[in-house]
Amino acid sequence: MNRGENFESIPNDLIVEIFSRVSSKSIGKCHCVSKLWRSMLLRPDFTELLLTKSSTRPRLFFVLKRHNDWCFCSTPQPQNPYEKSLVVAADYHTKFSKTDWQDLIGLTSGLIYISSMSIYRDKVRVICNPITGKYARLPKLMVKYTTTINIFGFDPIDKQFKVLVMNNIVCNGTLINILTLESGKMRWRKICCPLTHEVCCERICINGVLYYLGYKIDEESYVVACFDVRSEKFKFIDAKCIGRETRLINYKGKLGGIDWVKGGNRELCMWVLEDVEKQEWSKYVYTLPENEVLIDLYKYNVAGVTARGEIVLSMKFADIWSSQFYVFFFNPEKNTLQRVEIQGFEDEGREIYVYTFVDYVEDLTFNIMKTSYGAKSIEQERKPASTGVASVNKFDALCLLDCDEFTGAET
Repeated sequence: MNRGENFESIPNDLIVEIFSRVSSKSIGKCHCVSKLWRSMLLRPDFTELLLTKSSTRPRLFFVLKRHNDWCFCSTPQPQNPYEKSLVVAADYHTKFSKTDWQDLIGLTSGLIYISSMSIYRDKVRVICNPITGKYARLPKLMVKYTTTINIFGFDPIDKQFKVLVMNNIVCNGTLINILTLESGKMRWRKICCPLTHEVCCERICINGVLYYLGYKIDEESYVVACFDVRSEKFKFIDAKCIGRETRLINYKGKLGGIDWVKGGNRELCMWVLEDVEKQEWSKYVYTLPENEVLIDLYKYNVAGVTARGEIVLSMKFADIWSSQFYVFFFNPEKNTLQRVEIQGFEDEGREIYVYTFVDYVEDLTFNIMKTSYGAKSIEQERKPASTGVASVNKFDALCLLDCDEFTGAET
């Protein structure tokens, strides 16, 4: 009996179960083994199975800024809230070079949008799979804005990603550029925004709605812009309770904002949008328990809120002297504070800026396009390629040509 016959004798259900226990990076390599394996790994039921399993194991995801390099790594989120302290080692995934820090727009449904990446002599917009290191290049867009704002969102109903590009000052009736990631040839379109406002940096996508903080210059007040990714319609909510320093968060499926209480002693203030139509907000103020490490609060950012309702605080910089990096999980209901020490962020005394995401789950179920350049090295890519695309699974799109080595992003 040859090896092929041995493989064919294994029940398909067992093969799928075995693959579901393999890492995403390894699955990308398995695409090249045979047509049978590739077809299995692209089946909707298999990608749904992976999503289900991954959702039960959410991770902390870290973006490390080292000079002109971005390093992507992650750790499991603690599942036992009764452990007061943990020590975990970071799993490194990929590294991108020659990319400006301010151009990382955000993490949505397992993918990262980078608005300006250096590929040979070009500055291009890319969607990146931070685990595999593969990227899909977006069509060029010529804009005349002095300051360009990029926003990245996902619609879970139609399973579509969309990118918005606009001026930092949006006037009533201003046309905004929008791109839908879809099969066929992608084209930038224009939609109209009905309100004059300044676009602030804070943004988040929750259940198919893109929220970002805006400032009405004429009224000197803040608003939350709500952009429905599916219908492409805007709605604006008064947000006098939110300021420029407030971190927008997903609080159990609702929009929220968290900030340190000015002049407060270890106090956090959280606002939750309870009713979008009535524009009703609820306010919560929490005092953090004492901890010998969590002393200089200005060193910590609010990374987000987990699905269990834990507020996550993460250091802004890796400590260049002690090589220690801490993340704290605060449970408001139980008034407990759990400390997690992340190991592996050392960089020989050089400062490392760290951006932290919570509840990271790699989702491989959605359809986006596949560029024809394949997974080439960023440094070695030379010639412009065709803008034609093909309809493929989202994971395949960001693995791109599975049998090609990707050396631009070190893994």
